[in-house]
Amino acid sequence: MTEYLIRRLVQSAVVMFLITVLTFGLIHSAPGGPTKVFLSPGLSQQAAKVQAEHLGLDRPIPEQYLKWVGGLLRGDLGYTFKNHLPVGDILWPTVGHTMVLMGAAWLLSLLIAIPWGVYNSTKEYGWSDQTASFISYIGFAMPTFWFGILLQELFALKLDWLPLSDMWSLDKEGQIGDLLLHLVLPVSVLTLGFLAGYVKYARTSMLEVLQQDYIRTARAKGIHEVRVVYRHGLRNALIPIITIIGLDLPILVGGATLTENVFNWPGMGRLFVEMALAREYSVLMAITLVTAFMVILGNLIADLLYALVDPRVQLGRKGGSTA
Repeated sequence: MTEYLIRRLVQSAVVMFLITVLTFGLIHSAPGGPTKVFLSPGLSQQAAKVQAEHLGLDRPIPEQYLKWVGGLLRGDLGYTFKNHLPVGDILWPTVGHTMVLMGAAWLLSLLIAIPWGVYNSTKEYGWSDQTASFISYIGFAMPTFWFGILLQELFALKLDWLPLSDMWSLDKEGQIGDLLLHLVLPVSVLTLGFLAGYVKYARTSMLEVLQQDYIRTARAKGIHEVRVVYRHGLRNALIPIITIIGLDLPILVGGATLTENVFNWPGMGRLFVEMALAREYSVLMAITLVTAFMVILGNLIADLLYALVDPRVQLGRKGGSTA
């Protein structure tokens, strides 16, 4: 296990290095570039040179990259070009807001999807299975922004049961009850999207496991069906589900951009759109790196969970996980 962890950490460090190079290169090769965007258009040549020196845009690209990476290693994400505000002060609050929204939707989806998918695998093509399939079709086919607008129109505008948008009401910032009310509509939208996939994955994985010989042997021994399904079957069926959950972990940080914009939720997805329109490259690079880090972390956590769920998985062997 120790050897495996060291190897994966080294691989992750290499991947993060390549991501920083790629991100920095793409941002600086974008149409317009930093010098076109951030230097005031009416400046004289001399004034433009002074401003470029102040922003560090006159330095060679490799030197700018090393300075940027050095700041990252010290926890300094840089500053916005237009207002010269610390990127961290802008980014980290939105990460917390996104994790509140996405975490609530993600956990609710898992609590519903896994038991429902397991039950449907034991009652294949029953009314519950058909209902889950119908909801999955809706979740995959319906645009999230359109579903969000429908919920706003019905529950916020016509019935006036729930807040229309934002994270807090005026003069109620910090109140848990008010936050929960504002979570209902966006969480409903996101949960439908998560359920569409999770229920199907849980059901399909369980169906494959329930056809294995050891399940038939357990049933032949007279073991209670509930124990067969949840004790012997679910544990092995969780491995592919863990893979999907690990890959979805970055969504908790990256956020659902459309949903956050529809509900005016002050999260990282909405921030990314705003900064892209403003061409604030330093903020865009920070968001990209945070999301990339969560992708790597999600994959690492998923691999470690394999060994906890199934002891047959030997993570310490060379060549990856083997059973």
